[in-house]
Amino acid sequence: MTSGKLVVFQGPGQAFQLQSAEVRALLPGEVLVKNRYTTLCGSDLHTFCGLRKEVCPTVLGHEIVGEVMAIHPAHSGSDHNGKQLRVGDVVTWSIFSSDPESYYALHDMPQKGDNLFKYGHAKVENVEVFHGGLAEYCILKAHTAILKLPREIPLPIAATLNCAIATVAGALRIAGNLEGKNVLITGMGLLGMTCAAMCKDAGAAWIIAADITEKRLEEAMGFGADETIDLKKDNVKLPAKGIDVVFDMSGSADAMEFGIDSLAIGGSAILIGAVFNTRKLQVDAEKVIRKLLTIKGLHNYNYQDFTYALDFITRNWEKYPFGQVVGKEFSLNEVQEAFEYAVQFKPLRVGIRI
Repeated sequence: MTSGKLVVFQGPGQAFQLQSAEVRALLPGEVLVKNRYTTLCGSDLHTFCGLRKEVCPTVLGHEIVGEVMAIHPAHSGSDHNGKQLRVGDVVTWSIFSSDPESYYALHDMPQKGDNLFKYGHAKVENVEVFHGGLAEYCILKAHTAILKLPREIPLPIAATLNCAIATVAGALRIAGNLEGKNVLITGMGLLGMTCAAMCKDAGAAWIIAADITEKRLEEAMGFGADETIDLKKDNVKLPAKGIDVVFDMSGSADAMEFGIDSLAIGGSAILIGAVFNTRKLQVDAEKVIRKLLTIKGLHNYNYQDFTYALDFITRNWEKYPFGQVVGKEFSLNEVQEAFEYAVQFKPLRVGIRI
C-alpha cells in the first residue's frame, strides 16, 4: 500500500499540519497522480486569509501538474484529447469533475454539473484525503478531464494551466471575436497578464492594462499591453479610445465600475475576478440600455476552454514571460512559509515543488 504526505488546512489563523496517510485503492474510472508542482492561486490565499470560506479540514491547491502513477482498468486510457495515457506521463486536469449527462454539462457548463467535485476544495475525511495540490498524491475521479502535457513546458507554467490560463480562455470565448478591438483589462494578476497575452494572440488592436500597482503595470507591457492606467491615482480619466471589451480580473467593485463606464456603444464587460465578498456594484441601468452594453460573468471554465489553454501555452510560453510568473519556490514542508510569503510580497504566483 502506498502512503504519502499531505498538508492539511484547518482554517484561517491556524497553522498548516503536515500529515501522512495511505493512498486508498482506485475506484472505477480513477487515475492516481504523483503531484510534481503546485502554484498558489489567489483563491487559495483568500481562503488562507479568511476572505472566503472553505470546508475544513482540507488540502488546498488546485493549480497542479503531476505524473501518472496508476490507471484503473475501467478508465478509457485516454486523455481528453484522445491521446493514450501511460504511467509516467506528465498531466494536468480540470479543477472539477461532474456528471457528464447532467443538464449543465450537456450545455457546455460542466463546471456547474451534478455531483460536482472540485480539487483543492474538498474535505479531508476517512480515506478521502488525496484530492488537493498540497500533497504528494492526487486521486483523479471519474469524469475528470485529463490533458497530457508536452514535456518541454516547465512545471511552474504547466501548473497554472488548469485554473488561471483556462479561466482566461473562457473569458475570451464569451467575449467573442477580438480581432481589431480595443480592450481594457482591470486587475493585472496572473489572470490579467494572461488575458493581455491572449488578447494580443487573438488580434486585439489595442490593449490597456489597469491596476493599482506600478510594478504590475510594468510587467503587463511584457505580456502584450500597449498602454497602462494607474487606478490608484486621483481623477483617473476614462481611456481616450472607445473600449469594445473590458475584462475585470480584479474583483474590485471600483475597477468593475470604471471598466463598464469605459465601454463604447455596443461594448461588453466580462466579469471574472469577483469570486469573494465585495460591495455591490453601482451600475447605471440607463447607460447600459442606451449604450447597448452587454455584461457577462464566468466562473471557472469548460472543456473547450481547457484544451484551448493548453494550445495557447504550448505556442506562447516562450513568447511571453510566463517563466517569470513564480516569484519564489518552496517545498511541501514549507507550505506555511509559502503562504506567508505570498500574502506579504504578492508575487504573481508562489510555487510548491513536490
